Amino acid sequence: MKETIFKEDSYHTAERARRALGDRLALNTRLYFVSKYIGIVLRTRREALDGIYDTKAWVKSSVDIFRLIESCGGKFHITGLENVRSSQEPVVFIGNHMSTLETMILPCIIAPEKEVTFTVKESLVRHPFFGPVMRSRNPIVVGRENSREDLAIVLNKGKELLSNGTSVIIFPQSTRMVKFMPEKFNSLGVKLAAGAHVKAVPFALKTDFWEIGKVTKDLGRISRHKPIHISFGEPISISGTGKKENSEIIDFIVSRLKDWGGEVA
Repeated sequence: MKETIFKEDSYHTAERARRALGDRLALNTRLYFVSKYIGIVLRTRREALDGIYDTKAWVKSSVDIFRLIESCGGKFHITGLENVRSSQEPVVFIGNHMSTLETMILPCIIAPEKEVTFTVKESLVRHPFFGPVMRSRNPIVVGRENSREDLAIVLNKGKELLSNGTSVIIFPQSTRMVKFMPEKFNSLGVKLAAGAHVKAVPFALKTDFWEIGKVTKDLGRISRHKPIHISFGEPISISGTGKKENSEIIDFIVSRLKDWGGEVA
């Protein structure tokens, strides 16, 4: 296991850590955040192009962004961490997708416990800045235009990754959404878990601290008054088509979002 900053079953940003730098940046938090964030991305891009961006480096850059968010006023509440490390076997992590934040933070939560990669849109691996980094993580790449093709890709490569000990993170929604819409939460994740004979770990998150940008989605406004919530549920065994289990995962997400004051359609 790689070194982790999460030693307990939950993590809550200390008030002192949150205020250390954030209060001094009340007028220019976004400018500070964006400049530091771009610096981290450019560093990781160079490492990926040089072939040295391994899992340890991925965790480090994720921790750097985690600490940057805290320094700019972000307050994390992460629960259910025992469910991330409860099994040594690979799993499929299935949850909602709200902002860029989770794609940057989940690696430092999960990767110290188990090898992991994402299911991502093709546009991300072709992105001029993020592309080299994401390609180095050997993701499952889907087009999000043909659901039948996407299913075949996820099942084929997903089974290969899982059989080799790599867990997979899947956001079944077609895109980032502040309001959770259960009808747009497809069953790709549970179908992969069923086909690979592994368990699914549901997760729910509320990450609208980092808003979706109007010009560039990844560089939206920072809302310091919005707490960041991430919760992992107990691993679920999938039976049959997984329809029942997919409903359970949706119920888990809806329940957590309602507790956190999130938007549910």
